[in-house]
Amino acid sequence: MTSEGLAGALAAVLGGQGLIVQGYDSEPAGKPPAPVRLRKNVSYVVLAVFLNEQDEVLLIQEAKRECRGSWYLPAGRMEPGETIVEALQREVKEEAGLHCEPVTLLSVEERGLSWIRFVFLAHHTGGILKTSSEADEESLQAAWYPRTSLPTPLRAHDILHLIELAVQYRQQASHPLILPRELSCNVVCQRLVATFISIQTVWVLVSTVGVPHLPVTVSGLTPMEQRGGIKMAVLRLLQECLTLHNLVVETKGLLGLQHLGRDHTDGICLNMLVTVAFRNPGVQDEPPKIQGENYSWWKVMEEDLQSQLLQRIQESSVVPLNR
Repeated sequence: MTSEGLAGALAAVLGGQGLIVQGYDSEPAGKPPAPVRLRKNVSYVVLAVFLNEQDEVLLIQEAKRECRGSWYLPAGRMEPGETIVEALQREVKEEAGLHCEPVTLLSVEERGLSWIRFVFLAHHTGGILKTSSEADEESLQAAWYPRTSLPTPLRAHDILHLIELAVQYRQQASHPLILPRELSCNVVCQRLVATFISIQTVWVLVSTVGVPHLPVTVSGLTPMEQRGGIKMAVLRLLQECLTLHNLVVETKGLLGLQHLGRDHTDGICLNMLVTVAFRNPGVQDEPPKIQGENYSWWKVMEEDLQSQLLQRIQESSVVPLNR
C-alpha cells in the first residue's frame, strides 16, 4: 500500500467508516485464535439511553426474579445472527414497547471477552410505551422519569454515569456521530491508529508485512488475556516492536466499531486511537526506534489528516473504552 493508500485507509478509520479485516499482525501465544461465538465464548450487551425534550430519561422496570421491580435503562444480551443495531432495537421494543434508532455510540465497556457492552444514545421513532397491564418476562413496564428524580430501587447505579454521559454529549458532542459498520470479522480484534507527535509532524505505526497497513491485534480467550482486557492486546502488539519501559502509551478510545453478526461472524473490530510518547520527552523530532522488520513509522504528510489526528488526540474526541 502506497502512502496514498495508507492516507485513504487512515481517512476511512478517522471517518468511522472502518476497513475490512484481512489478517492479524499480533496474536496471543500458542495456537491461532479460535473464532468467537456469541453465548459460547463471548457475550455482547446493548444498552440505550433516551432523553426527551422535558429532560426525562426512559427506564424499564425489571421482571427478572433476581432484580424484579427495580428500574434500569433498556438493555439486554445480543442474540446470534443479529447486528448490534438490530439487537438494540429488539431489546427496546421488548422492554419499552418503542421503536428506535441509535444516534451514536456513547461508550464501550468490557470485562474481558466474557462481557462487552455497547452503550448508545438513541431516540424513539414510534410505538406505544409499555404499561403494567402488558407486563411479561421481558419487563414489567416502562416510563419516563426526570433524570434528577429517578425511581427506586435502581437495579444498579452504573446507569447514573451513562445518563450523565448522554446529557453531556447532547449538550456538546465530545466525538463525531459513530455507529457500527457492518463488516465481517471472526475474532475480537483492534486496529491501531498508534501515533507519535514530534515537533514537526505526526507519525503513525504501520505494519510492513505484505501490503503496508494499519496493524491489527487479536484479543485472546486465555484467563490471562481476559484479565488484561482489550487493552492488553494493544500493549502486546506494541511490545513486539517498541521498547516500552521508556515510553508512555495511552489508549485514547474508539474511532469506530465493526461487526456483522450474520453467517456466524460474531467477531468485532475496534478501531483504536493510541498515543506513544517518550517518558522524558525533551526535544524529540524522531519517533521511538522500531525493533525488527515487521513495523515502521509512517510520516503523515497530508495536512488535513495531521490536523484531524491532532484534534482527536488533544480533545480526546473518541468513544471511551472502560473496564
